[in-house]
Amino acid sequence: MKPRLLIAESNGFSESARKTLEGTFDVEYADLDRDGLLRAIGDFDAVWVRLRNMIDQEILAAGKRLKALATNTTGLNHIDLDEAERRGVRVISLRGEVDFLKTIRATAELTIGLTLAVLRRIPAAHQHVLGGGWDRTLFSGSEIYDKTVGIVGYGRLGKIVADLFSAFGARVLVNDPRLNATPQIDGYQVCSLGELLAESQIVSLHANYLVENHHFFGGQQFAAMQQGSIFINTARGELVDEHALITAIESEVLAGAGIDVVDKEHAPTTTLEKLRGLARRGKNLVFTPHLGGNTKESLERTERFLAQKLTECNWVR
Repeated sequence: MKPRLLIAESNGFSESARKTLEGTFDVEYADLDRDGLLRAIGDFDAVWVRLRNMIDQEILAAGKRLKALATNTTGLNHIDLDEAERRGVRVISLRGEVDFLKTIRATAELTIGLTLAVLRRIPAAHQHVLGGGWDRTLFSGSEIYDKTVGIVGYGRLGKIVADLFSAFGARVLVNDPRLNATPQIDGYQVCSLGELLAESQIVSLHANYLVENHHFFGGQQFAAMQQGSIFINTARGELVDEHALITAIESEVLAGAGIDVVDKEHAPTTTLEKLRGLARRGKNLVFTPHLGGNTKESLERTERFLAQKLTECNWVR
């Protein structure tokens, strides 16, 4: 008898991944909110999730026969890893798959898209035209070319983003605690976070989220940035103190921000509504709802890769 697998967020799920999984599992496809997942999870040996639901103690406790949890992400802060380990549930993800992940570039491209959207005020200009306007003088923007861009976190995505900004003609600075003793990497200057913030007109966050760097980017960091700079976050919302971000926008330390991730996105805080309010009042804020890896190409590649990884787990055999 095949083990049972629930694909809990199956909209647009890869056909090739389906074929791989169906050779090993009795697969059920669904699109479940939290309540639906709580009701269904107890009947399955393995569950595949994306980012819709927080997989916390309550959900894991409902998975009475759960042996594996699959997620085609590198970040895992949507899963209570300690509780999963305590219950003997194996978490299968893309974390650490360095060679494969070099081909997954969607978040890096979104970083550039958000940067251009903020610098050129594209969403506001679009709304202006939809409203009947055609006045270019209202939307004088800035270029990436000849700017200094600070990359905070120089892992896989940090390097890809650095190369993309460099291709636009920007000077790129890099900060990563793992590179403290290195003056240069891949042709980019490595510097302290303070130096990077002081010299950069664009700061893009690409650090991994760990408990020890929760809200590490806060009031002190925003205050160290150049007046009129912009801030981009496509990493994790939990890295940023959003109260400090609001202050930086209100005080015009920041001329704009591009935000793909927010703190506690499964239970949004009042700070998100405050940020929305600033955008509605004309502040140069561009939001996307955690779209980073959400392209057809990246989902197809990652789901196909993870499906193979899941079928090869020893617990299945």
